[in-house]
Amino acid sequence: MATREAVENCISRCENAIHSAREQYMEGIREENYGYYDFSAPLKELEDAYNELCKLAISANSQQRERLHRMRLQIQQLQNQIILQEHEPIM
Repeated sequence: MATREAVENCISRCENAIHSAREQYMEGIREENYGYYDFSAPLKELEDAYNELCKLAISANSQQRERLHRMRLQIQQLQNQIILQEHEPIM
């Protein structure tokens, strides 16, 4: 069973990853007119957080799994936004 502290630490790291990735995403959108912006670093950070969530969810109880699942959905949503932005043609 996952400890409360482990879940809280994981959630905190994921929130930090989301915040950082969101800032880089917004910077990339602002710089879009100047050329291609590389989103690989924020995507890697989000993927690492996602993988950590998945590992922790295996040993979590149902209430912890629900919190981790909600965080995982936030990560996936931001990943999708970044990927779609990355592949939009620049006009």
